[in-house]
Amino acid sequence: MNRYAELYGSWRWQVPARYNIAQACCGRWAADRSRFALYWEDESGETAKYTFWDIQREANRLSNALVALGVKRGDRVALILPQRPEMAIAYMAIFQMGAIALPLSHLFGPDALEYRMAFAGASVVLVEPTTIANLWAVRDKLPELKHVIGVGGARETGVHAYETLIQKAKSEFEKTDTSADDPALIIYTSGTTGPPKGALQAHRLLIGNLPGFIYSHDFLPQPGDMFWSPADWAWAGGLFDALLPSWNFGIPILGYRGRFDAEKAYYLIEKYGIRNSFLFPTALKLMMKAVPEPKKKYDLNLRSVMSAGESVGATVIEWAREQLGVTINEMFGQTEINYVVGNCQAAWPVKPGSIGRPYPGHRVEVINESGEQVARGELGEIAVHRKDDPVFFLEYWKNPDATREKYLGDWGCTGDQGRMDEDGYLWYQGRSDDVIKASGYRIGPAEIESCLVKHPAVANAAVIGKPDEARGQIVKAFIVLQPGQAASQTLIDEIQDHVRGRLAPYEYPREIEFIDALPMTTTGKVQRKELRKREEAKLAAKA
Repeated sequence: MNRYAELYGSWRWQVPARYNIAQACCGRWAADRSRFALYWEDESGETAKYTFWDIQREANRLSNALVALGVKRGDRVALILPQRPEMAIAYMAIFQMGAIALPLSHLFGPDALEYRMAFAGASVVLVEPTTIANLWAVRDKLPELKHVIGVGGARETGVHAYETLIQKAKSEFEKTDTSADDPALIIYTSGTTGPPKGALQAHRLLIGNLPGFIYSHDFLPQPGDMFWSPADWAWAGGLFDALLPSWNFGIPILGYRGRFDAEKAYYLIEKYGIRNSFLFPTALKLMMKAVPEPKKKYDLNLRSVMSAGESVGATVIEWAREQLGVTINEMFGQTEINYVVGNCQAAWPVKPGSIGRPYPGHRVEVINESGEQVARGELGEIAVHRKDDPVFFLEYWKNPDATREKYLGDWGCTGDQGRMDEDGYLWYQGRSDDVIKASGYRIGPAEIESCLVKHPAVANAAVIGKPDEARGQIVKAFIVLQPGQAASQTLIDEIQDHVRGRLAPYEYPREIEFIDALPMTTTGKVQRKELRKREEAKLAAKA
């Protein structure tokens, strides 16, 4: 079955002039007091559940409390919380006020928090016991921060207790009328190309995400659908690929406050009857290695799985088909231009290893440095045309130069390299600075990493270009071994032969280093730049 041309050609954007994410995701469902919005579990075993009516009433109370603290339309409210009910409620409260949410990872240290909060000028922040200490370390360096609200028992002198504020506030709130283009939140980029930038997002961004969400989950919503993702709700992946689109369609989502663990993931999917999930490639690899045959141990009923952030690779896709009973739909996007490319196995064929085709509503091509489309099969930068596309961010907060640099004419440049084949499928090759230039060849790391993971001794792998006088660069692989495996020259030779026999001769890793763990971002992406820095430091030390 291939309905791609039909679905792509028939898509028309419908963006109303007046639009608010909170109304789309909660307000319109709240009249049905039996409709569940959120199931929640803590790693300690504590559980809770909320209907949309519950979420709306508490969001109204929080909106009133924030107004009483002086929060006005356009003010920035920071959220330093993991997946917990108050995080989701706070989004609804902030959006319906016309204020701007500033989600920050609960894993950020003091310096990271100070930089982002000071630059955005946050006037209020919500914290919990695990995050208040890092905030308190820089509290005196944030002159614009007027109020700190402590959730779940987070207490210091001068901190407002969330529970007390909620109890005192009214449960009715007069929503602010917003346009689709009004700002809703600032999400900071991961800083792969310099200091992190604050991407200012409009309410309409959610509408721009919907076709990708619908198709990457095989025509969601379907009866019985229920969502879960370990992706942090402070990041674009957890927020716009999981929480908000699920609620847009009135389907419940599971929140889990705790570290990702492969066996815990299976437990949650089984316990809550999860039908739909966004699992980043690292999570899938860990699940595959921890329990290779999960259906022998767990009663799983998954209907759709989307993955993004890195290339999943054919190995994991084949395993998921056989062992999870689903074909993983890969997706590609970024904080500023999210959910624009991907697969939908229910509507068009999936090519294992490809990140898919442009989703309906989005014009995506591979371009060169002059902004011209390259020939099919050639390597270039993946770019998205901004005309009439609601998925685009508004601007980088207080950074007009970076905003201008994001575009080449009307093309939004992603900074990611890829190829488009004759059928219009895109093949991701890594960040532009991840591309390896060896002996005249331009090599993407993704295909090599996927091949390495197929070796039974390899748990995870990352590939970079190491400077080399003769070749410009050589392919170097950093490998995390499976438990029980020992590093040896014999194993290095075996792994090299494994790659030689499957890829082009110039793609095998001429150098392999075994490592205990790969450097990762908080969103589960491999930080190849950190591995490159290590190599540069070694070369500098030898000079």
